[in-house]
Amino acid sequence: MPLYETVFITRQDLGAAQVEQLTKDYSKILTDMGGKILKTEQWGLRTFAYRINKAKKGHYTLVEFDAPAPALHEMERLMRNSEDIVRYMSIKLDAPSTGPSAVIDKTRTYNEEEAA
Repeated sequence: MPLYETVFITRQDLGAAQVEQLTKDYSKILTDMGGKILKTEQWGLRTFAYRINKAKKGHYTLVEFDAPAPALHEMERLMRNSEDIVRYMSIKLDAPSTGPSAVIDKTRTYNEEEAA
């Protein structure tokens, strides 16, 4: 099965528990359709570079998973219909990531070997 990474942004007025519950709900959709969750990260409440629907901030969440394409499409369909999701983006990965993401690991630096 292909590997995917989805980052979604939820409204700023949601609490941490509500964001965690949304993440669990979307993860359950993926696992029920034959997928496997590899990594989940809560990036917290972050400021946008520009306003989105009159909002200045949002809760960012990353989910990395191995799932069939119909599971991804179903999750994205539900995100599109949800009023709590401000934006989402899914990309296909070549290989699973190792360690925390660059947003979480501030000590990580860019070098030529990682770029290749």
